[in-house]
Amino acid sequence: MADTKEVPQDTGGGRRDPARAADGRHLDSPLLLTLVLLTAVMLQDPVRGALSAPVMQSWTTVFVAVLVQALPFLVLGVLLSAAIAVFVPPSFFARALPRHPVLAVPVAGAAGAVLPGCECASVPVAGALVRRGVTPAAALAFLLSAPAINPVVLTATAVAFPRNPEMVLARFAASLLVACAMGWLWHRLGRADLLRPPARAAHDGQGRGAAFWGSVRHDVMHAGGFLVVGAMAAATLKAVVPAAWLRAAADDPVLSVLALAVLAVLLSICSEADAFVAASLTQFSPTARLAFLVVGPMVDLKLFAMQAGTFGRAFALRFAPATFALAVAVSALTGAVLL
Repeated sequence: MADTKEVPQDTGGGRRDPARAADGRHLDSPLLLTLVLLTAVMLQDPVRGALSAPVMQSWTTVFVAVLVQALPFLVLGVLLSAAIAVFVPPSFFARALPRHPVLAVPVAGAAGAVLPGCECASVPVAGALVRRGVTPAAALAFLLSAPAINPVVLTATAVAFPRNPEMVLARFAASLLVACAMGWLWHRLGRADLLRPPARAAHDGQGRGAAFWGSVRHDVMHAGGFLVVGAMAAATLKAVVPAAWLRAAADDPVLSVLALAVLAVLLSICSEADAFVAASLTQFSPTARLAFLVVGPMVDLKLFAMQAGTFGRAFALRFAPATFALAVAVSALTGAVLL
């Protein structure tokens, strides 16, 4: 008798229907959520006992505090950066900037102070600027400054450091200096063949409303996930890592700066929320926490991936290490003078 086993149907273009191809083994989201809830109910006694431990109570307190303080600034920053990216035409920047690259760099860097945008939005905006004829040196200065010195970030920093208003000035000065210096460095030493911006904008072909809400949804989910990871890391450092280890790193001026700079790269926290994580790292000096705030919006894992995808891997492999080294050096000098 002939085998009557059903073959997954072609859905067009030579592709098979994934639902049929799964042979009934597809695990959909409602079923997965149900399994997770059932597991939580069955394990509620061990979970309740673990959460009642003093270490876990301390961890939970720090974690929730960082999230509650940072989330409003994260949402506000995402809304403003999406509005800038979608509703402000890139040609506006080309008309507003001086034609000479040496003069355009500080103007573009200073524009970051009045044009809010998180680092998730600054990379595609910088790519659009280069594609529309803005000198690359100025576009790169804007790419670095916008996530670091915009009003939302500086306000969040002031709220996170209410007793240290000088931290706001130090963050602004160090970040702007690094952005301008990297712009000038690229103008002097950068190679045009390394910079390969995309051929079209990310929102081309969409209505403005759809592009705006699509950008908001993407950035909230993307940046929110990194915020949760950052809050978990800050809580772990506070509650779990032995105090002797933190003191050993924090007591060494050079090691503390390098440690928090590397931590900023690894955590990849959105700039609208990183000040609250930095404020929770009370074991470290103000200069070390300044390095965390300056390096994070300019060099982290997600930014490296976005820069490689937007401008090419050869560009990112040169631009990111140079930015990291300069940001650490400028943070140390600025901290010594202002903090």
